[in-house]
Amino acid sequence: MLEKTSIWIDGVNRKGGEWSALLILPLCFVVLYEVILRYVFDSPTIWGFEATTFLYGAHFMLGLAYTSVTDGHVKVDIFTARMKPKAQAIFNIVTNGVIFLPVFSCMTVWAWKYAITSTAQRELNSTSWAPAIWPVKLIMALCFSLLLIQGMSTLIKAVRSLHPEKASEPARR
Repeated sequence: MLEKTSIWIDGVNRKGGEWSALLILPLCFVVLYEVILRYVFDSPTIWGFEATTFLYGAHFMLGLAYTSVTDGHVKVDIFTARMKPKAQAIFNIVTNGVIFLPVFSCMTVWAWKYAITSTAQRELNSTSWAPAIWPVKLIMALCFSLLLIQGMSTLIKAVRSLHPEKASEPARR
């Protein structure tokens, strides 16, 4: 059951990362549009910089869980590089359980509180363009949620790696 859940979480975060990569296209369009207006026509927009910030922020945040599922985070492995696989799994379980999950549980809860408050107030950014900021805060909360469940999947896989004989058994119903 937990293994199927882990596989499902990994699949969701892989697909989400692949789809969120497409945000680079509107980001490039807005940057190119802004550069042309600014340097060719000497007429910059009031929304260009903010739009690129929002698009890049969403692109970055949506990529967090994808980076985790593909083990693409930059990490210092001076502690684990020479460990045996079982010791690495125990280290991953301890660090995930003691640091990652508590921290990102709090970050997720706080991000949702922040997003819900912003949404209820239909918050606008305090700039001359004044776009709605609440959708960005909802995306942030969603991304922390995806990263949190990816951490749970990582923990499931680390625990499962301690019992490799069970990993080769077919899943029971």
